[in-house]
Amino acid sequence: MRCLLAVLLLITGCSRALPPDGVVELIYASPYSPGHPFSQADQDWIKYVESQDNGRVRIRAIWSGGLISSDQSMIELRHGVADIGLVTPIYAKGGAHLLRHQTGFYIGIRSQESQIALYRCLELKSADIAAELEGLKVLAVQGGNLPGILTRDKPVQTLDDLEGLRIRAPTELLPVLRTLGAEPVSMPMGAVYSALAKGILDGVIAPEDTFRSLHFAEVAKYFAYLDIPRGAYPGRAIGRDRWESLPEDVRDILERSVPVWEQALIRRTTDAVEVGSVYGRELGMTETVLPPADQARFLEIYARNAAEMAAALARFDIDGMAVYRTARTSITPDGKVDCREAD
Repeated sequence: MRCLLAVLLLITGCSRALPPDGVVELIYASPYSPGHPFSQADQDWIKYVESQDNGRVRIRAIWSGGLISSDQSMIELRHGVADIGLVTPIYAKGGAHLLRHQTGFYIGIRSQESQIALYRCLELKSADIAAELEGLKVLAVQGGNLPGILTRDKPVQTLDDLEGLRIRAPTELLPVLRTLGAEPVSMPMGAVYSALAKGILDGVIAPEDTFRSLHFAEVAKYFAYLDIPRGAYPGRAIGRDRWESLPEDVRDILERSVPVWEQALIRRTTDAVEVGSVYGRELGMTETVLPPADQARFLEIYARNAAEMAAALARFDIDGMAVYRTARTSITPDGKVDCREAD
């Protein structure tokens, strides 16, 4: 596998100068470009790690999908294609059923800090989450900005306007959008720009930061504000075998870097909302706000669907309802998280 890694690095045109004596080099891989807010946060993390303990660790980054993909990233890390990487269990084609569906259990939470706190609570209470992460050591949990409805040719002013629209959406929203008459599609975000530009998609569920970071404002004209919950999930990880091979002091550096990485992700993605909003206005994007009655109707359907998704996980021998109940009892009335309430 290390030989395969060396070949892949050669193909991507990356030279492999040997690190100085006593320095541990780790390969970090991401499907995103270096300028994306996710990657900017990754670079903040890299600077932190390389500043620790007299430069004990050096990170070599491979961007833009040169080494790792969106839908196979967990498998790729388990097999050592890279040491550390951006993982997206929400796109995984198998083996991450609970990780995908638990993102629909975050109703009432609005901040990324609380999203991360709830995920950690669910992870603590559910052995099924640990089973789906076998072979990986999580280095950062990622939340996200609350999304809206971005459409190419037709403004969405009420929920009825979703009828017949083909919209890219995360897993937890697929049945909700079907109920509303839309034709939801699941695909990695990296494929959405092209699909919008070609008219394959009519829209995408996405936050305002994507207007600039993924250039969606160039291929879509309308944005509708709707109170759509957003969940958290493991976003950065290292292969378990590679983790166990590292010296203890290097593992300690990586452990200390976890909150640094998570805060960098929050900061970079939050800052990107204003940048994206300004970019959208510059390109003439039209914004609408759905009526309060539609907001209430949407959340009612969303909540009902979340419980149904949780129950349906039983076909995979996963106690999804236990995880769902933990989520509901851990979220306080003010949108914070109290994991003790789940006991």
